[in-house]
Amino acid sequence: MKTDFGTTDFAEFCRTNRPAYHAGYYAMYSSWWDAITTDPNLMVVPVDDHMVHRGDGLFETFKCVDGAVYNLGAHLARLEGGARAIALDLPWSRADVARIVGAVLKAGGRRDALVRIFVSRGPGGHSANPYECPTPLLMVLAIRLPPAFMEAHPEGAKVGVSGVPNKDGFFAQVKSVNYLPNVLMKKQAVDAGMDFMLGFDKNGHMTELPTENFGVVTQDRVLRVPKPEHILLGTTMLRVLELARGQLVPAGILAGVEEADVSRAELETVAEMLVFGTTPNVTAVTAFAGRPVGDGKPGPVWRELNRAFEEDLRNPAMLTPML
Repeated sequence: MKTDFGTTDFAEFCRTNRPAYHAGYYAMYSSWWDAITTDPNLMVVPVDDHMVHRGDGLFETFKCVDGAVYNLGAHLARLEGGARAIALDLPWSRADVARIVGAVLKAGGRRDALVRIFVSRGPGGHSANPYECPTPLLMVLAIRLPPAFMEAHPEGAKVGVSGVPNKDGFFAQVKSVNYLPNVLMKKQAVDAGMDFMLGFDKNGHMTELPTENFGVVTQDRVLRVPKPEHILLGTTMLRVLELARGQLVPAGILAGVEEADVSRAELETVAEMLVFGTTPNVTAVTAFAGRPVGDGKPGPVWRELNRAFEEDLRNPAMLTPML
């Protein structure tokens, strides 16, 4: 163990440290330096940052497809709403953030990428006192965009029942970096050979997945998602609900769209189950808690919602060109 590690040593570490997972890290901006790096070794956060030792920060994730970001306004609006909720003053406007996102994507050199924005209280101490941080820290990261879930798994997803206590109320509704329950849910899914785990609130009603929203289609063709008090309102889910109300209901494919409490028992009788998320897009659940959903194949509502959403990914009104 070297006891006097310095900047020269770190430069040598950066030159030689090339783990395989770095291949998916394209570029990152940090307001700590006010610069962009393409060296994954420099894509770091100060250890005294409140986001590191207190979970005092927010994040957003969205996709860039063929040089344009999808639904950017909704993501930045949610980021601003989260900042207000935790009393974090953002010194960057939406235009500032969009400009930085574009610069990071250009530096990353990929027209398809997943973009992550992190806003923290900032570095400046190691206690829980938020006032010890002089200024917030902004980080924008461009990384590999994985394929949508159904592209890689056309047979559909397997979902289990999570045993991890869920976040509720305020802490469920703010997209903070406090994701330990979500991490444990994902670990539980992987350990059980499932794709996702579904959480339930204290009253036994369905909530959400580790990083995705969840919905069901009843036998009378009503699309139901949980009430907003118990979940993080995902931008993909909200947009899909708009598309469902605007296209599938008038076409008679759906009889309605509702926010409702759905019990564990009701899940045994639904016609379809759906997953919504930035990375998986719209995903059909074909097995739940070890039993087939419907006939065990992706259903007609999923097909129509997926079609509508994929068309929306190419909708100029929903795109912000970056490259």
